[in-house]
Amino acid sequence: MKAAPQSKRAPRLWIAPAAVLLGLAGAVFSTLLVEIVGSAFGSPLSNPTAAVSLTADYFFDFSFVGAALWFAVLQASMRPADFGYRRITWRRGVAAFAVAGIGYYAVTFIYSALLALHKADKLPSELGTANSTAAAIAASVFVCAVAPMAEEFFFRGFLFGVLRRMPISVAGRQLGPWLAAVLVGLLFGLAHIGSAPAQDLVPLGFLGFVLCLVRWRTGSLYPCMALHSVNNCLALGVSQFHWGAGPILLLTAASLIAIAAVTGPLSRSPARPAAEDGAV
Repeated sequence: MKAAPQSKRAPRLWIAPAAVLLGLAGAVFSTLLVEIVGSAFGSPLSNPTAAVSLTADYFFDFSFVGAALWFAVLQASMRPADFGYRRITWRRGVAAFAVAGIGYYAVTFIYSALLALHKADKLPSELGTANSTAAAIAASVFVCAVAPMAEEFFFRGFLFGVLRRMPISVAGRQLGPWLAAVLVGLLFGLAHIGSAPAQDLVPLGFLGFVLCLVRWRTGSLYPCMALHSVNNCLALGVSQFHWGAGPILLLTAASLIAIAAVTGPLSRSPARPAAEDGAV
C-alpha cells in the first residue's frame, strides 16, 4: 500500500504520548477527588458506592477526552473530520463492521477456548447493576454509549490519528499505521485493567488493534463506535444481565441511536480512502 500524502495540518507526534500522560494524570486525580467527595457523603473509600464508582468512571474517560481536546486546540487547525467524524456509506460501513467483527470474535473464541475463559467484566457489577434498576440503566448508558464514544474519540480518533503518521517504512511500504495500531491496541487493553479480568486484556488489546484498522481503512470513526458499542451491549446483556436476544437488540439499537444523535452532527465531510487520507 502506498504511503498517505502528508497534510500541512499534520500534528506533531509528541502530542500523542503527552495526551496519554495528561489524560492519565487527570484520570487518577479526578477519580481520587470523586471518591474523597463521596466519602464525605458516606461512601467508603475502600468500597465506593455504585453512584460514586459510576461518577468516577465518567471522570476517568472524560479526562482522556479532555487531554485530547487540549492538544487539538493547540494544533488550532484540527477539525472534527480529522478525528474520523466523517460520513460513510452504509455499504462501506456495514462491510467494515462485519469483517472486523467476524475477525475479532473468531480470534476471541479461539483464545477463550484454548484458555477456558469464562469470567465476566467486573465493572458493571461494581456499578451495582444487580441491586438497583437505576444503577443498571446508568451503567448501561455508560458502558454501551458513553464509553464507546469517549474511548473511540481518544484511542482511534486522536491517538491513532496522530501516531499513524510515524515516518517508518520498509521496502517502500509505510508501516506507521500498522505500528500505531499495535501501540494503540496495547494501550486500549491496558486501559481496562481493573474493569476486566487480566486474561481478557489480550482480546481487548486485539479489539483495539482491529478498530484502528477499521478507522484507517474507512477514514471514519463511526464503524468503530458501532462495533465497540455492539460488543459492550453483548457483553453486558449476556454476561451481566443474562438477557435473551430481544432485550439485547433493544439495548443495542438504543445505544447506536444515542451515539448517532450525539456524534452525527460532527460529521460534515465524506470519508476518504486511507491511501488518500492525509488528515489525522
